[in-house]
Amino acid sequence: QVQLVESGGGLVQAGGSLRLSCAASGRTASDYMMGWFRQAPGKEREFVAGISRTGGARKYADSVTGRFTITRDNTKYTVYVQMNNLKPEDTAVYYCAASQRKFWVPVLVSEYDYWGQGTQVTVSS
Repeated sequence: QVQLVESGGGLVQAGGSLRLSCAASGRTASDYMMGWFRQAPGKEREFVAGISRTGGARKYADSVTGRFTITRDNTKYTVYVQMNNLKPEDTAVYYCAASQRKFWVPVLVSEYDYWGQGTQVTVSS
């Protein structure tokens, strides 16, 4: 089992940047595909970005491509998402997740096995 703790959320103006971190403990973080999801009030949780075990493969939602970058540092058991040019529609609770899938970066909520508690990101216009 792995425990995930997100940090780095906050309030930022439109056009600004934030970097979220997800620290993993328990089993070695490099055993898992990792992903970021978000959930806005009244909406379903949606995929934002995902990264393979070694970091060699990444996937992004169309809405964040070109603005967000997911990375991981397996020596620190930490996954990051750098969010640039933030928009009010990026406002949501952001969740880190770990998946035991082996062959491709998963994008569905159901494909992830462990979740963090979430961190709030609010983008003002």
